[in-house]
Amino acid sequence: MTTGILIIAHAPLASALREAVLHVFPEHAATVSAVDIRAEWSQEQSLAVGRAAMDGLKHPQKLVLTDMKGATPCNVGQSLAQDPHVKMICGVNFPMLLRAVTYRDEPLHQLVERAMLGGVRGIELVAPEVSVAQVVTAPPTFHAKAA
Repeated sequence: MTTGILIIAHAPLASALREAVLHVFPEHAATVSAVDIRAEWSQEQSLAVGRAAMDGLKHPQKLVLTDMKGATPCNVGQSLAQDPHVKMICGVNFPMLLRAVTYRDEPLHQLVERAMLGGVRGIELVAPEVSVAQVVTAPPTFHAKAA
């Protein structure tokens, strides 16, 4: 049973992820949809656009992937994931999305496990001059946006 995949993220991330995965799997354009949540949209407008995208996926089961927990895309996704044939994962990254598309024909619970594992395994420290301890213990650095 093929799963439809809906990416919901802050603009333009959802569309960019969709384009990237379709670069690898161009034949799955009908399986993967994207909603870029715009800053100027209300919660109601975001939900309406998300619902329309979800309805456009003509698959019996669906996987919603959102960018970060607690933000509007995640809230929209949670509203859409009330059906037992819909699951949602937040924290989408490209390896997660590639795994989701690759295993879209598996049962939904297995697909979720594979996608999450792909997302986690896709995160790796590759700069040898920086230790994991330095990254984990360093205070976050934020740069103010110029006015």
